[in-house]
Amino acid sequence: QVQLEESGGGVVQAGGSLRLSCAASGRTFSSYAMGWFRQVPGKAREFVAAVSWSGGNTYYADSVKGRFTISRDNAKNTVYLQMNSLKPEDTAVYSCAADQDLTRLRVGGSQYWGQGTQVTVSS
Repeated sequence: QVQLEESGGGVVQAGGSLRLSCAASGRTFSSYAMGWFRQVPGKAREFVAAVSWSGGNTYYADSVKGRFTISRDNAKNTVYLQMNSLKPEDTAVYSCAADQDLTRLRVGGSQYWGQGTQVTVSS
């Protein structure tokens, strides 16, 4: 079992930055790929970024490439999403996900999900 808890959401002006954190329980965190997804009401959940269990491989949606950076600290059981140059269209609930299968995680089929944290970007 893995439990995930996000933090760091809030309200920011366009062009600003936020860093989201996702703290995971369990002693096997380092064996899981981790990812971030986002969702707005009435729309499907959207893949944002993912990182392999070692942190050596990262993947991004085209819409955030060059602006967002995913990273992890296995000693702290935490994954981060640094979001820079934020745009109003980045407004969403951001959730982290964990899965031992990176491919399954990237298509949204993760075993474990957090509750989400709201990010609002004002214009």
